[in-house]
Amino acid sequence: MSKSSSRSTSLREEEELRLPRPPGIIRRFWARHPVAADVIIAVICLLLSAGPATIFTVQRAMPGGPPVSTPPELGVGITLAVLVVTSCVLLLRRRQWPLTNFVAAYVVAVAYLALLEPAGGTLLLVTSYSLAVYRSTRAAWVGLAIGIGAFSLLSLAFYLTGAITLQSTLNGILGQLTLALIGTLIGANVGGRKRYLEAVIDRSRQLLVERDQQTQIAAAAERARIAREMHDIVSHSLTVIVALSEGAAATEDRAQARAAADAAADTARDALTEMRGMLGVLRDGGADVPLAPAEPIDPHVTVAAAQRAGYPVTLAIIGDATASAATRYAIGRIVQEGVTNAMRHAPTATKISVSIENLDTEVIVEIRNDGVTDDAGSSGFGIRGLHERAAHLDGELVSEPVGPDRWSLRATLPAHQGRTKGT
Repeated sequence: MSKSSSRSTSLREEEELRLPRPPGIIRRFWARHPVAADVIIAVICLLLSAGPATIFTVQRAMPGGPPVSTPPELGVGITLAVLVVTSCVLLLRRRQWPLTNFVAAYVVAVAYLALLEPAGGTLLLVTSYSLAVYRSTRAAWVGLAIGIGAFSLLSLAFYLTGAITLQSTLNGILGQLTLALIGTLIGANVGGRKRYLEAVIDRSRQLLVERDQQTQIAAAAERARIAREMHDIVSHSLTVIVALSEGAAATEDRAQARAAADAAADTARDALTEMRGMLGVLRDGGADVPLAPAEPIDPHVTVAAAQRAGYPVTLAIIGDATASAATRYAIGRIVQEGVTNAMRHAPTATKISVSIENLDTEVIVEIRNDGVTDDAGSSGFGIRGLHERAAHLDGELVSEPVGPDRWSLRATLPAHQGRTKGT
């Protein structure tokens, strides 16, 4: 079950990464069945490397062969055969133990020096290749230098002691050098390409993870944006509608009740229109749609709606309004949220003052009210959204009490998007 799951996961990753299929049926077979490949390689190396040792041992064991008056020769043959078999068995783990296989191959090559015709088979070729592919190219070249250097010194020592001839010494050194060099060159090429592809695939996986993380971050930001817009629209409109409805229910004057009902209906229609505009931006807009709608909210409309609901709201605008659209939209939302909070938390307020001061580089918005009868707080969803709006424009917002029953909401915003205070 776990193997099937891991395989399906790997297939999904390859499909997600859009990796091309490896070329060639044989190469794909070896890539999917590495154990079978290692077994075949080990058998081939055993057949090619154990031949000389077997022949040497059999010749000295046969009755018609050379006299077995020198038991060390027979012992060397048997020991060499055991070493060859052991080294070939180790090839089954050449991917995990490339250095061990490499050392074992040189041990076999040194043991062959005991024969009259030194030979090494394909062990050194395969192990040099494996060291370069599954360890590193540097390790392969260092191993080649150390291995051939040590082998050459031992060969010269055998020659100086008279154990082998000069021709056998030169043949042994050149033969092992050729095999090791060919294996190292091929392994360095294949190993470098293998490590490069692994690095590219690993980087691609990292990019996929980063893409998913960015998607999650974007989704969270979009949810926060929707929640902020919905809160500003619904909270203000419902607060005004509730106040107008309560006023209409409380008065006995049918004309005033009718006017309050009409104002509540107008507020609801405005909220629906604004909601449709926001949903249209969310549905049809692309990834580069700004956080604010195209049309800023007019603070006069907010103040007028609160006045129709019977609240003593005043608006003072100082200076010419030259701020950017994003700043003007934030101003409208701040005024809307500040007036809504005053209506909700200060139902007995005698004064709700809204002031907007337009300076050259910044805009200061302040809403003050009295009549706070409960803990208005400064960490609700609306205030949190205003902090996010101000931070988006590199501005500041402070919501705090300024007296026993007075509250102040003050925001300082850059007049133009991308410009901070004092620039």
